Amino acid sequence: MAARLETGGKSNSLGEVSDIVSEVLADKNLLPELFECLFSDDEWVRMRAGDALEKVCRQQPGWFVPYLARLLEEVSQIQQASIRWHLAQILGQVELTTSQQQKAIEVLSGYLRDPQVDWIVAANSMETLAQFVRQGSVPAPLVVPLLQQQQHHRSKAVNKRATNLLAQLR
Repeated sequence: MAARLETGGKSNSLGEVSDIVSEVLADKNLLPELFECLFSDDEWVRMRAGDALEKVCRQQPGWFVPYLARLLEEVSQIQQASIRWHLAQILGQVELTTSQQQKAIEVLSGYLRDPQVDWIVAANSMETLAQFVRQGSVPAPLVVPLLQQQQHHRSKAVNKRATNLLAQLR
């Protein structure tokens, strides 16, 4: 599968991701192979694997339960922005235990505390944390300072999203 994620269009295109997503959705046994592509030496393979996994998760979030520990411990440590924003999306789609959600909050909060956080990592991390607040599983005072910090992000889109989320949470 990694070889298929290396090919297709420009190096930063999604290549065969749509086909791979369809194949994995048709055969859950392909999910472990796709998951391992997150640890490829090739950053484009990792990016495409993250995108494919997030798209699979949208339709089959329950399939990711066996991967939650590795997502929260190993994948969360990958420095690549495209992995981090897809992880933030996945964490908002899966059902987490209390301890897993606590770890997810730590991971996403850590991303937002970084003054150099990529704009799309910030946007997706804020969205997932705000979702946790709306679900009643995280107190708003824990998330509000992180959103306030993002109101000063270099990206105007992140500033606006932070302001909108703060308004929703108040």
